[in-house]
Amino acid sequence: MAYQSIFRADAFADKVIIVTGGGSGIGRCTAHELASLGAQVVITGRKIEKLEKVSQEILEDGGKVHCIVCDNRDEEQVKNMIAEVIEKFSKLDGLINNAGGQFPSALESISANGFDAVVRNNLHSTFYLMREAYNQWMAKHGGSIVNMAADMWGGMPGMGHSGAARSGVDNLTKTASVEWGRSGVRVNCVAPGWIISSGMDNYSGDFAKFIIPSLAGNVPLKRMGTESEISSAICYLLSDAAAFVSGVTLRVDGAASQGTRMYPLADASNSQSFNGFHRAFIPDVLKDQIGKAEQHSAQAQDANKD
Repeated sequence: MAYQSIFRADAFADKVIIVTGGGSGIGRCTAHELASLGAQVVITGRKIEKLEKVSQEILEDGGKVHCIVCDNRDEEQVKNMIAEVIEKFSKLDGLINNAGGQFPSALESISANGFDAVVRNNLHSTFYLMREAYNQWMAKHGGSIVNMAADMWGGMPGMGHSGAARSGVDNLTKTASVEWGRSGVRVNCVAPGWIISSGMDNYSGDFAKFIIPSLAGNVPLKRMGTESEISSAICYLLSDAAAFVSGVTLRVDGAASQGTRMYPLADASNSQSFNGFHRAFIPDVLKDQIGKAEQHSAQAQDANKD
């Protein structure tokens, strides 16, 4: 079985594309989709074990992949990683700034070090990668950059440090799209809502026990998104179909970032997930909930048939 992308099989043939944080979650899924569409994928991350595992998956599926250990918070490591890619493959067509991370905390409890760490992990790293991709290659040859934000338009209670960083990424995207347009470089951003991804298993305590299982109920479509639904948005923004799209932050959140708390959300129907990732799996924190939902859906379909 192979990745079931909605794009044509050669959409990224001969393209060299970096996916940061490619060892897990959305990055892993996106790397698989791009490789299935002909790209030479370069996945980066801090743990070689994760990168090697995903690389083996992609190779087994017939794709092309190269992995590089890189801590995106370290400016020199970023410079060296970009240089290595260009030296090895003689070009760089696309960059996906997927890597990032945070921890749940109320604002009054976040230390200066904790705040700085999350901002550096999500905002500073994105800047380093964008700048080096531009300066080392794209300024003369063009290219496409896709950054990663989050649903932060109504604030991010419980994760204020991440909200501040992601808002910065949104603005950085807009600024770069204007400044680098002269070089034929498109810069866009994807803002995922609540996505069923392995990253959810990094949380614990009340956040994992109560908050995560309640997320789908706060989405107008009454479900969470899949990694494939984010990957397909990224692939669109990277593709030739988006050749006149730049400076955009695309919200992929089932309308969760719209409306107000005063507007009650009704039960929803007719919203089916798109999941083209043949190697996707359900995070442990959601297995019981999704299992029950799938069972309920099957029972409803049987009842309709009767």
